[in-house]
Amino acid sequence: MNTAPYQEFAREKLGFEFNNLDLLITALTHRSYVNEHRKSVHEHNERLEFLGDAVLELAVTEYLFTNFSEPEGILTAWRAALVRTESIGAAGDTLGYGPLIRMSKGEKNGSDRAHLQILANAFEAVIGAIYLERGFDDARDFIHKHIIVKLDGILESGSWRDPKSYLQEISQRVDGQTPVYKVLSEEGPDHDKVFTLGVFIGETLMGRGVGPSKQVAQQQAARQAIARYRAANSE
Repeated sequence: MNTAPYQEFAREKLGFEFNNLDLLITALTHRSYVNEHRKSVHEHNERLEFLGDAVLELAVTEYLFTNFSEPEGILTAWRAALVRTESIGAAGDTLGYGPLIRMSKGEKNGSDRAHLQILANAFEAVIGAIYLERGFDDARDFIHKHIIVKLDGILESGSWRDPKSYLQEISQRVDGQTPVYKVLSEEGPDHDKVFTLGVFIGETLMGRGVGPSKQVAQQQAARQAIARYRAANSE
């Protein structure tokens, strides 16, 4: 295989070249690719993802503990917002390693949600690769640059709060109403359902969410409704 794009990515996006480039290539190898190339490829990124997840959580926890005096529950919620799939998947998308991820043809044609999960898992695997190649300090610097930098925006927007609980607070304060979630549609086979839910305040559809479970769709709908309340308040 042509390894030049991986070393170029490391040099341009990570700021260094890998001595053991196989670490980075493995970090960007999905299990499905191994299943399709059993004779030539033997390792996917899940072990590196396991390691990177622990390094990510430690780096974020260390930063929050060192820089803030809020109680445990608040810090835990902030950390969860920083390391959730949407946050790290978006960071991976910004880094631009998506085209370098080796995956099966089926996965390449998967849903947007599935692609986001693959990006997020690969991001954690890249952290694991950096940790093994360069040590904790460089892995922590990478995490600060791409994840912790988002904290100010998360705090400003309030997106660290559970969106359903937060929406209920807002809707009861502003409209004296409790949000009601309704299934608008279900698509796909039982093992791969996609749910579309709406959140209503009274008779008004305030937000719409799509996800692989009703809970995920409800959270997304609640976030959309919160954004709509904020937009109305800023006018």
